[in-house]
Amino acid sequence: WMASLTFHRFDTAGARQQRETISLIHRDAYAERIASGDPFYTVKAFMQRFDAYTSRDGLDLVIGYHSGEPIGQTWGWPLGPVTASWQGLEADPDREPGFTDEDGTRTFALSEIMVRQDWTGCGYAHALHDELLGGRQEQRAVLLVNPTNERAQRAYSKWGWQLSGRLRPGWEGAPLFNVLMLDLAAR
Repeated sequence: WMASLTFHRFDTAGARQQRETISLIHRDAYAERIASGDPFYTVKAFMQRFDAYTSRDGLDLVIGYHSGEPIGQTWGWPLGPVTASWQGLEADPDREPGFTDEDGTRTFALSEIMVRQDWTGCGYAHALHDELLGGRQEQRAVLLVNPTNERAQRAYSKWGWQLSGRLRPGWEGAPLFNVLMLDLAAR
């Protein structure tokens, strides 16, 4: 299976052109969350967030294809010197000074990683993750994961991510997420 996985990479403009594919993968990968009725997880709310992400420079999108079929996706962007990404971060007296200081080259924000249901458990999420982060020049990466998503938490831990706090993003109805960090320089 893994041998027939191919990747296509898109910048911000190219990502906008993949909107239907993004929605298809999301609807399949998050069918259960969408069906829950939680307004944060509706297709409309997700696509509004995607549209906001594609309004910023530096978006890096990777879509994985198996035999020509889109099976998963991941994307993110470097945090600029002026960013709202750290707003909502819970205070932690043990966190090193300057943790949220950004200069456009320090932190890559991995925003989404998802695999369609028929292809989960095959290593595709990890392959997408590595494809997206493999060539990044930033020192570290950050991602937010819902604490109730134990499967994702376990996977991220195996891949080297470490818990660094909790954050509630500014999106309407957003849950409180765990903040995970990965040292890209050490990879």
